Amino acid sequence: MSEHIDLTEAALIEQAPDEGPTDVVTEQTQLDRKINAHFPGAVVRKDLVKAVKGNAIVPSYVLEYLLGQFAATDDEATIQEGIEKVGRILAEHYVHRNESELVKSKIREKGRFRIIDRVSVTLNEKDDVYQASFANLGIGGVLVEPNTVNANQKLLVGGVWCLCDIEYFHSDNAKVVPWILGRLQPIQMSSFDYAGYLEARAEFSTDEWIDLLIQSIGFNPEMFGRRAKLLQLTRLIPFVERNYNLVELGPKGTGKSHIYSEFSPHGMLISGGEITVPKLFVNNANGKIGLVGYWDVVAFDEFAGKKKRTDKALVDIMKNYMANKSFSRGVETLGAEASMVFVGNTSHTVPYMLKHSDLFDELPESYHDSAYLDRLHFYIPGWEVDTIRGEMFSSGYGFVVDYIAEVLKSMRNLDYSDRYRQHFELGSDISTRDRDGIHKTFSGLMKLLYPHEQATAEEIEEVLRFAIEGRKRVKDQILRMDDTMAAVKFGYQSVAGKWTAVTTLEEDEYPGHYHRGRPGVADKDADPVDLVGPASGAAVPEPAATQTPVEEELFQGQRDFAENQRGVSFEALLMPYLRGATRIELHDPYIRMNHQGRNLVELLALIAAAKDPADEVTVRLFTVLDPDPGYQKKQLQMLNQIIQGAAQQGITVEVAKDPGGHDRWIRTDNGWRINLGRGLDIFQKQDGGWFDFGSSRQEFRQVRAFGVTYIRDEA
Repeated sequence: MSEHIDLTEAALIEQAPDEGPTDVVTEQTQLDRKINAHFPGAVVRKDLVKAVKGNAIVPSYVLEYLLGQFAATDDEATIQEGIEKVGRILAEHYVHRNESELVKSKIREKGRFRIIDRVSVTLNEKDDVYQASFANLGIGGVLVEPNTVNANQKLLVGGVWCLCDIEYFHSDNAKVVPWILGRLQPIQMSSFDYAGYLEARAEFSTDEWIDLLIQSIGFNPEMFGRRAKLLQLTRLIPFVERNYNLVELGPKGTGKSHIYSEFSPHGMLISGGEITVPKLFVNNANGKIGLVGYWDVVAFDEFAGKKKRTDKALVDIMKNYMANKSFSRGVETLGAEASMVFVGNTSHTVPYMLKHSDLFDELPESYHDSAYLDRLHFYIPGWEVDTIRGEMFSSGYGFVVDYIAEVLKSMRNLDYSDRYRQHFELGSDISTRDRDGIHKTFSGLMKLLYPHEQATAEEIEEVLRFAIEGRKRVKDQILRMDDTMAAVKFGYQSVAGKWTAVTTLEEDEYPGHYHRGRPGVADKDADPVDLVGPASGAAVPEPAATQTPVEEELFQGQRDFAENQRGVSFEALLMPYLRGATRIELHDPYIRMNHQGRNLVELLALIAAAKDPADEVTVRLFTVLDPDPGYQKKQLQMLNQIIQGAAQQGITVEVAKDPGGHDRWIRTDNGWRINLGRGLDIFQKQDGGWFDFGSSRQEFRQVRAFGVTYIRDEA
């Protein structure tokens, strides 16, 4: 039996920032200098968080709050001094769970000690007092003044990271808690200059401002295109727009949940995607309001999963809240303004989902419902977002997270949804719910990109088109599920009368699958999609299904190739035997070096190009790990990258340890076994770089001497 190779650790290695010294001075770009000039004291170098975090398990906004106090500058000496100070604060005052007893001892011995911890408060109804518990310190029952609770009501729901002064006073009365809460300061800004923010925005071009926002969320803007940047910034709309309903489904490792857990003290990430009605909305037993009453954003992580257990009552009340911004607890109806975000992983490619179901295929059954989905304002196509890699992180300057979080919160009171109307008009048959979704996305992006309201007609059009596309993606999938829904022409018209239809990227890439209804259900209203069909009146050829297919007889036996021979390729050598297979076994013990990994990628690319985009193929690779730990680490990273890239093309690559020693062969589920003398490593080393023809086509490469045997495998 072969042993499965666990690539989980390799995936973590790949996603982590590159290792190296953290005290290297990064040369400032022109944009960095401009950022520091117009936002002094409100920006910080984004790589500093990694320099001070260490093993402290705290959100980024906590660390950036501290860095904003001591290192919000471009002066290198001040930065290094600030890093050292923040490091000392964390070392002395942050409470690690495994050091809680040591911190308790410090509080006892000193009488008073400052700590950094997550604090939550509950109401002790029996004694009519508020009591605090400290997550890492591990103490509870600490009395809290009502004034403190009233000023920081999020303490009652989920807890808040705080700087706290804790005192110790022992009493002979066993019922008296010896811990006393002195000063409590939530780690978030109390005020900022909004007018100054708008004035400074006017000094930046649109491209510069977008790059500043991208750097603020921790990414290097040079690694993203314009559309990719807009997708990243769409994740911020729930923080700037009230009652905004957003969904993002896509592959693993694309940073879907990072924004909601690390970016803002006003967001709450619910891990696992499961929560109760009392916790989220209201507890009927005591009338206590849930998360939606206190947080700006409530995000559900790991939301996808067909077999995930769901509460029908939760789904029903969530539908009402997402549509009407209110929820009921018996006779009383309550309102809230929290935005709802749903993020989850997909396990299939886009064409596969379109062919067999829809783009909401991964959702739990109770949420795979047109009434619920129609409440969503925007669908972020997570498959367009790159897997997070080390080089994607920024070392430039961006807003201190807490600063930009407060800016976004303050703009939730504003409405920019009508800013397009002086230039454009939405299609007349767009429904009210569709229109609301478009308006909210448009308003949110305008607040993010053009808070100073100085945007050209072309810039407004870009935002409007993007907002329409995200809502169209939702509506088109609903039409596949519910044929009672009326089809909508999504688009807009300029003041000059020019109509522009809006399509989604998936619609343009896979029109045949996109416009197909549910399996077994014919589309009644949709126009047939025929990209190359005959003109009216032309003769229609006989359908392919009625024609007798001609299958080429494939060669069986041994073929030998001489050293330095050219004209050899995987496409001619292997693909005739692999075409049509859905499960392929590849035994090659030497997939270790970069060129060997490249050979594998080239074969997988041919398999991907030969299959229907909506189909999936499983390739099980049996190989051997390099005995050297250093080289093995690089090998695992390489294999993990190949797996991720193949998955995007509908190919599942499974890696296992080869039990067969040096034998190299391929077996397919369409009846072929191919014995490979040298495995995939048949080409000689190329030294010509990018401009060598061999780097583009295998046929131009010289091969080593090798043989290959084709056997019809009846078993």
